[in-house]
Amino acid sequence: FKTQYNFKTFNMANDLLHIYRIPGESLDKINRYLNNYSGIIVNNISTEYCYNIEVKPDQTLSAKDYKKLLWLFVETYQPENISNETFLDKISDVKTSNTYIIEVGPRLAFTTAWSSNCVSMCEGCGISSISRVERSRRYYIKFSSKNESNAKDFLQYFISYIHDRMTECVYDQQLTTFTNKSIVEVSSYEVIPLLESGKALLEKLNQQNGLGFDDWDIDFYYNMFANTLKRNPTDVEIFDLAQSNSEHSRHWYFGGNMVIDGVNKVGSLFSMVKSTLPKESNSVIAFHDNSSAIYGFTVPYFHPIDPTKPSQMIVSSKVLHPILTAETHNFPCGIAPFPGAETGTGGRLRDVQATGRGAHTLAGVSAYCVGNLHIPSYPLPWELDVNTNIYPSNLAKPLTILIDASNGASDYGNKYGEPVILGFTRSFGQNLPNNDRV
Repeated sequence: FKTQYNFKTFNMANDLLHIYRIPGESLDKINRYLNNYSGIIVNNISTEYCYNIEVKPDQTLSAKDYKKLLWLFVETYQPENISNETFLDKISDVKTSNTYIIEVGPRLAFTTAWSSNCVSMCEGCGISSISRVERSRRYYIKFSSKNESNAKDFLQYFISYIHDRMTECVYDQQLTTFTNKSIVEVSSYEVIPLLESGKALLEKLNQQNGLGFDDWDIDFYYNMFANTLKRNPTDVEIFDLAQSNSEHSRHWYFGGNMVIDGVNKVGSLFSMVKSTLPKESNSVIAFHDNSSAIYGFTVPYFHPIDPTKPSQMIVSSKVLHPILTAETHNFPCGIAPFPGAETGTGGRLRDVQATGRGAHTLAGVSAYCVGNLHIPSYPLPWELDVNTNIYPSNLAKPLTILIDASNGASDYGNKYGEPVILGFTRSFGQNLPNNDRV
C-alpha cells in the first residue's frame, strides 16, 4: 500500500484529523430513499465517509502510523478511494445554487461503540496516539432545477431517512473538536410547580416531552406528590419516572399488588403466569432472569480434549438441555429501530451466556408486529388513509421499523456468529370511534 500524501507528524493541539473514503452509502440504499419520495427530481447523489480522528493531546501521529491508519480505513485494494481531502468538493458543479452537501454523524456527548472498536484496532496495529475516531456520512445532492421550496421539503425528508435522530445529528459544519460547544450549561434541576398549577401541568408536560404517561399514571403521580409527599417534584424526578414507567422497564408492574375496583387481589400478574407450570414438569430452569431450560437428551458433540490449549478433537456423548430466552424491545425499536433491535439481540445473547456454565447460543428467531406500512406507490386495501392514520412524530414509521429493526437484529447476530433462522411479520392499524389508535 503506497500513500500519496506528504505527511510528517500531526498533533491534536488545535484540530481533528480528517480522512475521507468513497463510496459512503450503497446505491441500493440511496435509491430506496429516492423511491420513497415523489415531487422533485434529483439528478445526482454522491456519498463519502469522513473519519474524524482525535489524537491524544500530549502525543503526535507519526507518518508511519498515518500510513497504517490509511491502510485500516481503505479496507479494500483501492487506495485511490481514500484521501485527506473531501471527494465531494472535487465535483465540477459542487458550488452551483441547486446543489447541497449534508453531513450526519453520531452525537458527540458519548463515544460510540464503533469508535471504541476502531481505537482498539489501532492499538493492535501499534498506533497508540489516537484517543477517539468517529465516522460521519456526507451526501452531495444535485437537483434538476433551483426550487427552494421543493428542495427544502426534500432535504427535510432525506435527512429524516439517513440518520437516527436518537443517536445521530446533522453537522452544520466540519467537526473541529469532539467537544459539543452547543451544550449550554444549565442549573442542576428545576422544580415543577405542581402544587400551584395542579394536574393540568403534569398533563401538559406529558404531551410536550413525550413522557408516555396514561391517565392512570398522571392521577397516581399527581396524588403521590400533592397528597402523599406534599411537595413539588423536580424535572429530574419526572423524567426518571417516565423512564421507569416505560414499556421497556415496567417489570414492577408484573410483580406489584393488584387492586381491581378497590379490591386487593391475591398474588401478582407474574405469580399467575408462574402458576401455569405444574409442580412436576420437564423444566430444568423456569422463570429465572436469563433463560429457561427443559430436560434434553444424549447427543454426540465435537470438542477438544483440552480446551485450554491446542489439542486433539474428539466426538463424545453428553446430555444437553435445550434453553430458550426471549427479549422484547418494543420501545427501543420504536425510537431507534436499528440500534434498538441490535441491543435486543445482544441482550438475548447475553441472557443465554448467563444461564450457566456450558450455555451456548445456536440460532435466533425474530418477530415484528407493526402498524400500517403505507408503502410508497403500493397502497394496500385494508390500510387506513395515510393522512388520517398518523403515527407519533417521536416514533419511527412502521415501514422504517420493519426494515431497520430487521437489519439491526441480523447485523448483531451476524457479528456474534448467531444466525436468525425463523420469524414472522404482522402489520395492523385501526382508529377506534373515540379516535384512539390501535
